[in-house]
Amino acid sequence: MSAQPTKGRVLHGWDPEDSRSWDSATAWKTLIISTFSLIIGFSTWYIVSAVAPLLQGIGFDLSAGQLYWLTAIPGLACGLFRLLFMFLPPIIGTRRLVTLSSLLFIIPMVGWFFAVQNTSTPFWWLLVLSFLCGIGGGVFSGYMPSTGYFFPKRLSGTALGLQAGIGNFGMSLIQFLGPWVMGFGLLGIGFIAPQTSRDGSELFVHNAAIVLVPWAVIAAILAWTLLYDVPIKANIREQIDIFGNKNTWILTVVYLMSFGAFSGFAAQFGLLINNLYGATSPFADTHPAASLPSGATYAFLGPLIGAGVRALWGPLCDRFGGAIWTFIGCVGMTLSTIWASFYLSPTDPSQFSGFLTAMLVMFFFTGLANAGTFKQMPMILPKRQAGGVIGWTGAIGAFGPFIVGVLLSAMSVTAFWWGCIVFFIISTALVWIYYARPHAPFPG
Repeated sequence: MSAQPTKGRVLHGWDPEDSRSWDSATAWKTLIISTFSLIIGFSTWYIVSAVAPLLQGIGFDLSAGQLYWLTAIPGLACGLFRLLFMFLPPIIGTRRLVTLSSLLFIIPMVGWFFAVQNTSTPFWWLLVLSFLCGIGGGVFSGYMPSTGYFFPKRLSGTALGLQAGIGNFGMSLIQFLGPWVMGFGLLGIGFIAPQTSRDGSELFVHNAAIVLVPWAVIAAILAWTLLYDVPIKANIREQIDIFGNKNTWILTVVYLMSFGAFSGFAAQFGLLINNLYGATSPFADTHPAASLPSGATYAFLGPLIGAGVRALWGPLCDRFGGAIWTFIGCVGMTLSTIWASFYLSPTDPSQFSGFLTAMLVMFFFTGLANAGTFKQMPMILPKRQAGGVIGWTGAIGAFGPFIVGVLLSAMSVTAFWWGCIVFFIISTALVWIYYARPHAPFPG
């Protein structure tokens, strides 16, 4: 490799498209460390979705609307933070970006750690902490373009699919790990009194917020000591020329469908289950609580499936192109969302299995669509613009939890659902017309 670290930890002469000036070991090391940090970031983003279904049970006086808002605000914040982070890779470099971001994750973790221990914590402060959780998802729009600097186009689908997919596991990780670690005192902080639920059981809800803090510190140390920067420089004015490319706007709509729906439904999945079939549903008055599903038990499944598919489909996108998988994913999302609509006004709790199955199928197809779109961007767009578009579309898609949460608090679930279906149909048509049909103007 002719590209060597000089002037600190900057790689000069780095060109992924030229095998003589590209080092795969450096590229994959960058991917691994930044993805490790991204997992923790996505876990931070979804802390609220893990603890919100339990807040009423441990004594917080919050309405269903307030709970929807708590889980929606991280989506709003994440989208705003992504609009900032998308400009940072060519300004501060990969090494500083990953290091500083990993340390920022600790702020909302510690905040929620203390907040859930006091049921008199005001709602406005819970909203502030929810907003800060958006930092964890916001870094995505910095990490992904940054990783793109290190890989050739022929491997872009695999690299970006792995980073996004495995990073998305953080959403499922905190929703799975959270309920588990809430059941006992963690080593070293077991002296902190647990919260008492309404049925008299003890829950260490604060554990879900603090369990990943040591790992965030480790991620920062690894990034600072092992990562390099690529001397790609562009100021903000040079980066905003992406908005003159119509593909930027089309792919934004498509990614709002694929990742927006993935992240939005993932954030609200636990509350939807509770409100339609569980403890806060009409069935709560006529059925024993133990016989009803708990949102906290099932919430992790959707993001787990979607993230796994996104990671696994990267190599297939490299082989067959991203457009066809984006189209298949969009069609599958539309049909499965229609399927799920038949279970929104249940007459018996046994219908939950049908709702759960339809939703998990929908999450499966979000993985295909997300993997496909991120393969398309480096293929369709010029290299410098591709990074900006990845950051921009990631930012808009991250508003998914906010959009879904606000709409669910403002209208009936059925009206919201059919609005999604109409939007999905429009987005799917755009993919077919511009990218996936024979002789499409922008195949990729």
